[in-house]
Amino acid sequence: MNITPVMKTMLSHRSIRKFAEKPIDIEVLEKLVECGQAAASSSFIQACSIIRVTGLGDRQKISEVAGGQQWVNEAAEFLIFCADLKRVERACLQQGEGKLEGYTEHFIAATVDVALVAENILLAAESLGMGGVFIGGIRNDPQVISDLLELPDQVYPVFGMCLGWPAAEPDVKPRFPVQTILHTNRYQLEKIEKDVEAYDEKMQSYYESRSGNTRVSDWSTQTAQAVQMKKREHMLSFLNKRGLLKK
Repeated sequence: MNITPVMKTMLSHRSIRKFAEKPIDIEVLEKLVECGQAAASSSFIQACSIIRVTGLGDRQKISEVAGGQQWVNEAAEFLIFCADLKRVERACLQQGEGKLEGYTEHFIAATVDVALVAENILLAAESLGMGGVFIGGIRNDPQVISDLLELPDQVYPVFGMCLGWPAAEPDVKPRFPVQTILHTNRYQLEKIEKDVEAYDEKMQSYYESRSGNTRVSDWSTQTAQAVQMKKREHMLSFLNKRGLLKK
């Protein structure tokens, strides 16, 4: 089959953490956000807001919350993507349907909306030769982020995004084979052990041979450490206080 330019851009994705000292024109940034808004939205609720952070002091605070990720300070643009049910609640009140009550379904719909918008923005940016990296580390202390950005209830910061012009060209990480991800009709549990073992070998070879930051590791090692060390047990109470995930 023919690979389209859009598909080629998607398949060449890699996280960028080193940026050239080159700004992004505001017209370009706004067009990227418009591309993000073109993403599908659950029931068209459009439950996403984006905070553009330009102040160096604010970026430094965010970088510290995120565990000292210096690229937060260095990227041409730093955006924080928020799941935002405030406008939705206003519509409910205006229509006499009452306040939102923190249902899990509403939380999921808003969070999915955010992810779709953000992925569209990054893909659009990459199509122009830019790059970026998502910053989940803002959830290390979401209250500090919320206070800094003056987020109201029914709004929570999901992740950040560094965006700019790459100053380095990191290798593309190999993903799981399509056959591992794509199941037909039923979940194929029997594939997991064999597929993960084969992928661990592939990732170990990748880490040992890549052009920068070589290491001895594999997917299972990285994933187990990442998941078990980033439980962020404060998130449930934080979300509850914001009127989310109550029911």
